Amino acid sequence: MQTLKLVAVSAGLSSPSSTRLLADRLVQAARYRLAEQEYAVEAEVIELRDLALDIAKNLVTGFPSEALQEALDKVTGADGVIAVTPVFTASYSGLFKSFFDLVDPAALTGTPVLLGATGGTARHSLVLDHALRPLFAYLRARISSTAVYAASEDWGTGGDEYTEGLPHRITRAGEEFADLVATAADARPAAGEELVPFEKQLADLRLD
Repeated sequence: MQTLKLVAVSAGLSSPSSTRLLADRLVQAARYRLAEQEYAVEAEVIELRDLALDIAKNLVTGFPSEALQEALDKVTGADGVIAVTPVFTASYSGLFKSFFDLVDPAALTGTPVLLGATGGTARHSLVLDHALRPLFAYLRARISSTAVYAASEDWGTGGDEYTEGLPHRITRAGEEFADLVATAADARPAAGEELVPFEKQLADLRLD
């Protein structure tokens, strides 16, 4: 049974945090979907508030602490990343941005990423498309099509005949993300298998 590693990054500042809660729910939805497809899953949530001082020092000195480097390695080595931030002044939090500023620009290339955000009002939901998607597009990640925004009033409600409730949106986003992670994992060459460059594949087709 193949084991896939999921890492969620939560930029919530309080404890308990709705941002952490959303990250946990998204991990759970993805884990269930991957289990249905007979994958084993290792999942971990990284709380950025625990690394805030380390991140600030790294931005000034250029040298990460052991704990920060470990967190960065986990994110860049994951089969799939779930990134969740609270919304401050209509965008992602400074802590969230500062952490991903420390990720090598090529390290997340092709990595499936599921986006999530939390805020006090539904008016901030466009942060997903106007801030988060451009950030991870720059990092060349494979962004899952459905992202989740959770306003304060979304918690504890099931939606109505016109609007999907938060639990349904979390499940749909988690399942789509899980399918993307599984597809990416299956496309990777097996251990010892040589990856044939695209140019050679094209040349072989021409010879045929």
